[in-house]
Amino acid sequence: MEPKVSLEQWRALLAVIDAGSYAKAAEQLGKSQSAVSYAIQQLETALGVAVFELQGRRAVPTAPGELLYRRARHLLAEAERLESAACRLSEQVEPLVGLAGDVLIPPEKILAGLAEFADAFPETRVEFYESVMSGTDDALVQRRVDLAVAARVPPGFVGDYLMPVTFYGVTSPQHPLQHLGRPVTFEDLRHHRQMIVRDSGMHRRHSEGWQEAEQRWTVSHIKTSLAAVRMGLSYAWLPEAYLREALANNELKLLPMEAGAERVYSLYLIFADRDLAGPATRHLAEVLRRHLSERAPQA
Repeated sequence: MEPKVSLEQWRALLAVIDAGSYAKAAEQLGKSQSAVSYAIQQLETALGVAVFELQGRRAVPTAPGELLYRRARHLLAEAERLESAACRLSEQVEPLVGLAGDVLIPPEKILAGLAEFADAFPETRVEFYESVMSGTDDALVQRRVDLAVAARVPPGFVGDYLMPVTFYGVTSPQHPLQHLGRPVTFEDLRHHRQMIVRDSGMHRRHSEGWQEAEQRWTVSHIKTSLAAVRMGLSYAWLPEAYLREALANNELKLLPMEAGAERVYSLYLIFADRDLAGPATRHLAEVLRRHLSERAPQA
């Protein structure tokens, strides 16, 4: 069936609802007010439904108009993504690849992969977003990145398993939790300060259940949490790869937990859109898969 409504008419609908008037919508679209009004009239005639009602000088969407607005926004976003993908395909090699990586991955691991990638695609720029928990979800959903490495796969995406990531509870050697004379319980943890890394997502949807303590400090990066623990300010659960050097140098000690000493999560490689990924994006995915799938030697 041939579409009855053009993308320009759907764009006019969105503009009028977002702007609140035909005049402001026309200004935003760079068209005359009569052209925008005509586009809306054609849309209503083609669909047989009124999408606006006038309240004074303000164009207010009807209930059907609200529904069409939500669907049209998705339609136009998909059309823009398709055009963008077509442009990238015509260029054959993408000039830019966006990558989101959860900060639980040591940046050295990501940078080693990017260094190898640069040898194969020296003209392709990379934007690397260091994210925490749902911040990676947001980057994928909003299509700000082409690839992501994360400990969860958001709804609507498919991830390739890379490797496990193990978290351990740690403190400085002088911390009171190291001198109880018995294994540490979760009740003990509640009475000491815990350092937590903030979810970088727009709505901060995840906490991972790590907030045992009644007193908590929140920071934005694992390295800040690690520095605080070294100073004896708190305890924290941190990824094994960040801890090896400090444990080997006796700067940190593992919490002697009665139970639950380890917390293991899975790491995934996720394409924003695998079908539309260009050669540079696919090559970067292979490089990261190779670098991050290998277990680093134990300390």
